[in-house]
Amino acid sequence: MFQLTKIRMDEGVKTFRQTPGAVLLDVREPDEYAGGHVPGSVNLPLGQIAGITARVPGLDTPLFVHCRSGARSSRAVAELRRMGYRNAVNIGGMLDYHGEVEQG
Repeated sequence: MFQLTKIRMDEGVKTFRQTPGAVLLDVREPDEYAGGHVPGSVNLPLGQIAGITARVPGLDTPLFVHCRSGARSSRAVAELRRMGYRNAVNIGGMLDYHGEVEQG
């Protein structure tokens, strides 16, 4: 089983890119996401986290979850685990990210 604890944002994005079938989940609000996000990430605000089942039906899918600072992503990971997602990890926030960012 693929299992992770909290890791740092840069390391998390690197691991995401090396993990087949993984999803990089940005739980910030749409305006925050549009202002700058990691290429390849999927935006699903924390308040809509229940909608993950439509986008990611597999409960074993590796989910690398982040937000602005790591607080919302921590709550999102807790909720995802309650929903049965076994491989969700909080990788922190964009404030600590030093990699490529795209707008829009």
